[in-house]
Amino acid sequence: QVQVAESGGGLVQPGGSLRLSCAASGARSIFRFYNLGWYRQAPGKQRELVAAINDGGSTKYADFVKGRFTISRDNAKNTVYLQMNNLKAEDTAVYYCNAKLPATGVDAWGKGTLVTVSS
Repeated sequence: QVQVAESGGGLVQPGGSLRLSCAASGARSIFRFYNLGWYRQAPGKQRELVAAINDGGSTKYADFVKGRFTISRDNAKNTVYLQMNNLKAEDTAVYYCNAKLPATGVDAWGKGTLVTVSS
């Protein structure tokens, strides 16, 4: 059973950058077939999609991060990344990684990593 674990969160000033990582274990050689996503949940708000990348490498982004965040994957390392630039206070949230294997029902979530944007 695949498990994912996020890292890289922390405190950053507005305008700063962070790179989040999400490492998958248990996916073995089929990690490349997973659709991967980053979500976030701010206090008092629902979890929302931030960015996603499919098994073919196509990406999509929420409008509120377009031009600032970049999602990428390294199938050799079973890892997906989220590069976050020009961070704003409203980006403060717990960021979660999700890995789905199409047509199997496999749907794994990490425990999240906290990103705080504050001066």
